[in-house]
Amino acid sequence: MFRLIVCLLFSYSVFANDTLAPKLVPEGQSFEEFLSDIRQQAITRGVSTATLNQAFSGLTPNPKVLKLDQTQAEFSQNFWRYLGSRVSEYRLHNGTQKLKLHQQILQNNYQKYGVPPHIIVAFWGLETNYGNNTGSLSLVRSLATLSYDERRRDFFTEQLLTLLSLIDEHKIPINAQGSWAGAMGNVQFMPTNVAAYGIDADQDGEIGLWDNTADIFASAANFLQKIGWKRGQRWGREVSIPSSFDYQLATLSVKKTVNEWRALGVKTADGQTLPNSNMQASLILPMGYQGPAFLTYQNFRAILRWNQSILYALSVGHLSDRLAGANQLVAIPIKESSLSRDDIMHIQTKLNQLGFDTGEPDGISGPKTRNATRAYQRANTLPIDGYVGYQLLQQLK
Repeated sequence: MFRLIVCLLFSYSVFANDTLAPKLVPEGQSFEEFLSDIRQQAITRGVSTATLNQAFSGLTPNPKVLKLDQTQAEFSQNFWRYLGSRVSEYRLHNGTQKLKLHQQILQNNYQKYGVPPHIIVAFWGLETNYGNNTGSLSLVRSLATLSYDERRRDFFTEQLLTLLSLIDEHKIPINAQGSWAGAMGNVQFMPTNVAAYGIDADQDGEIGLWDNTADIFASAANFLQKIGWKRGQRWGREVSIPSSFDYQLATLSVKKTVNEWRALGVKTADGQTLPNSNMQASLILPMGYQGPAFLTYQNFRAILRWNQSILYALSVGHLSDRLAGANQLVAIPIKESSLSRDDIMHIQTKLNQLGFDTGEPDGISGPKTRNATRAYQRANTLPIDGYVGYQLLQQLK
């Protein structure tokens, strides 16, 4: 669910007018009738009539939001393009300055929550470019639009109702703005995350995720701690693998100790022996067997619980390493065309026709599509890495 949050950072082409927008559903229910249903649910939760009257006054759905919901960058950018645009020299420079500027409060948070300063700043950088892009769309309108749309109605209805409760409790201003997906503030929390993990660090009665660094850093650190971040552990590392490696093992569903990976020939990125460790780890190949390899630990999975995109999680990890003084990746970037949603739908459709089940084609390269790709690769004596990329598209064409 959290992969929605990062999308604020990207540029999109949006509809010029409402007539071109995707159709709002369900059929037969007007937006006014929908708001009436939401009003009753909110009242049941204790939200005041005054708050609801103010929030829903003149409210209309925003068709641009639905378009943005269907064009997220995780679905179309390959690893190197994604990483290059997120871990830029600009972001590194500004992140280093932010670490120095907020050193004391970040260290205090580290002592309390166990999340290092460079990790918090990396999230901050990727989410909103250190607060420069917190969003300019009405949170109420965006979430009402997404809740009215049937595609993920349950999820967004819960977000909308939670937002209304936060507004009624004066924790979030009624005119608050954020991303098209309803994410808010410097670290782009969804309303349910604000309610569950938001910290009023200075105890002023508000959870100030827009301009209160004490609340921003404490909320982010508290969230990471609660979703599994382990104090004193790294997120992962770049590694090298032998040419004879069984690429089928490169998936988050396979866990082995570092010692077991070492026995299989996995080494550090520069070819050194991995340290002696029984820490559980998974190997991932974000661009297949020809791209970089990463050994990822428990804290990588915590990052994924913040945002379910593997590309996003790797970017957070690498940016945090660079902010802590590490060098660039050892792997040499591969120039490869990115895939559009239509490209991925073509892959899914073709695999289905060949008997490799990807489910209903949706243009999203998820676990089922990767598993179908592995089955196709196995049947055709190809490297079984499950990578849904340009080479696979050409093979299927």
